[in-house]
Amino acid sequence: MEFGTVIETIGEVIDVLGVAAIVIGIVYAVVDAAVRGLRRVSPVYTRFRRVLGRAILLGLELLVAADIIKTVAVTPTLDSVAVLAIIVLIRTFLSWSLELEISGRWPWQKRRSPDDEGSLAQTEAG
Repeated sequence: MEFGTVIETIGEVIDVLGVAAIVIGIVYAVVDAAVRGLRRVSPVYTRFRRVLGRAILLGLELLVAADIIKTVAVTPTLDSVAVLAIIVLIRTFLSWSLELEISGRWPWQKRRSPDDEGSLAQTEAG
């Protein structure tokens, strides 16, 4: 088997994994929300959005990786690299938007620890 064919196949497998991650994540999020709703366990909607968002994020990351592998490793041309750049920009924007929706902060913002929030509350009260 030729090197280019192997790399192309690897890219296709990663593409399938990315789509599978999204589909499995959707199914899991729906089933989890249904079970939580039937059992009246809160929160249902916010957990559904968080689980679904994480599945989409994982799928997007895998799809970007597959595109990079298929474009760069197999005879990159200026056109294919330009298309890859546009795809990566769009998917990165989507990933950042999803991260903001899920966690309430941008990916580059530091996560607050419980100690930080306690000292912030004391500062505001004082």
